Amino acid sequence: MSEPAKLRVILDDHDIRKLVLPSGIPGTCQDLELIIRETFQLQGNFSLLYKDAEFGDFFSLTTTADLKDKDTVKVVLVEPLYITLTESDPAGPVSTLSDSSSSSSSHASSAETIILSSPENRGRSQQWPSPFEIPEFAYDTELILESANAAFRKDGTCLNNPSIKSDILEKLAERIYQFCAYPTSEQICNVAEALIQKHPCLKEPGSFSGLYGWQTRLKYKMGNYRSKLRRLGCPELVVNSASSKTAAAKDVKKPRKAEVNYLPPYPTGESKQTLEKERVDLLSEVKKKNNQKTISEKMSRTFSHRRQEVVNENPAIEDLLHRWPALFDAIQIKEEFKRITTIELETTFIANLDKHTVRLLSLFSAKGGAAGRKMGQLLDLLKQGAPSDEVKEDLAQHTIKIVTKGGSTEDDPLDVGIVLEGREVLSGLSSVARACALLLGLIYAVNLSYPQTTQVHV
Repeated sequence: MSEPAKLRVILDDHDIRKLVLPSGIPGTCQDLELIIRETFQLQGNFSLLYKDAEFGDFFSLTTTADLKDKDTVKVVLVEPLYITLTESDPAGPVSTLSDSSSSSSSHASSAETIILSSPENRGRSQQWPSPFEIPEFAYDTELILESANAAFRKDGTCLNNPSIKSDILEKLAERIYQFCAYPTSEQICNVAEALIQKHPCLKEPGSFSGLYGWQTRLKYKMGNYRSKLRRLGCPELVVNSASSKTAAAKDVKKPRKAEVNYLPPYPTGESKQTLEKERVDLLSEVKKKNNQKTISEKMSRTFSHRRQEVVNENPAIEDLLHRWPALFDAIQIKEEFKRITTIELETTFIANLDKHTVRLLSLFSAKGGAAGRKMGQLLDLLKQGAPSDEVKEDLAQHTIKIVTKGGSTEDDPLDVGIVLEGREVLSGLSSVARACALLLGLIYAVNLSYPQTTQVHV
């Protein structure tokens, strides 16, 4: 067996990872590509470059014999290639090649265009990690830390070297941003704890936990890092920029809990115009039967365009139904939720509902007053297996509502629907539990945000 090895893998300018190879460096480039693809969950085609020590520059990796332990490898995404078939004479079609820099007409059009490899949505693919993995710092910083950690283990001496703090904070900010733009205080604390655990020499003397100073630095560093990315045009940060009408600190749009891809940038080679054409094409696709595969592909491709509209323009539900009818399909609700959070909606919701049902029923039963009486009536209906028929109520008064009808007999099956802003957007569901899961998905998909006084009616 080969000696274990580690590689420094550059995924992009703000995403640098450590790859641990317990069995050593693979024998072929194909095996290494497969390991990198599976480890970092990469999509699409890519090639590998390695940093040559002699020249100090990156070269194409043609053999893994060029690699050694702790070398640097760079992942380079391969641009999509399109083949457009053009009929030149009755003898048959002639194929012409075009790359992603071609005009949008060759990219977006018809059944005559064969997509060999489509550009993936640029966005986050993972939830906040537990535990947080501290990235590799610059080579000289790692040498200083290695020596200081040895001294700390020997006699408890803490490192006092201000020159490396900038590198540490910059790399940590880049790593944090891979998972979220606005980390919570708890997440900042997680990072500081992981930093001290990996490099105990950085613990601050005189502090109870040794973390407070690093937590404060990370908090301000993330603010500065966001400012830098905002100036570079990062969408989820630009949305909070100051304007002539709005102060910068007012109405800050932050991801809600579990949101990973809140406002992703357009995929490479795409623009608002090309994706708007995809949206228009999608309107035709939703009218066809048994067409879920094509719909899912177009919904995935237009995800960033849709989020720009939903977050920046905050359209009414009626407008979204007109522009994005596929978004209100049960299958697409679940897929959109996964694009936003990377989490499976229905299975996760039902599993947690089963886990907490007994406790929830106990809390509901203990309620008193008018709310308790109403809850008691609902619990009685649940015990009898006979949901109430609420479909005939005036729905316009409700912002969010789950409506049910039928279900009292075998000849009258249960029909559950969801109402948003007075409009029934989904119906024909078989259970209230499933409706609740899909309602949660819709809240994320259309970025619902209502005053605290708003009630959800069931």
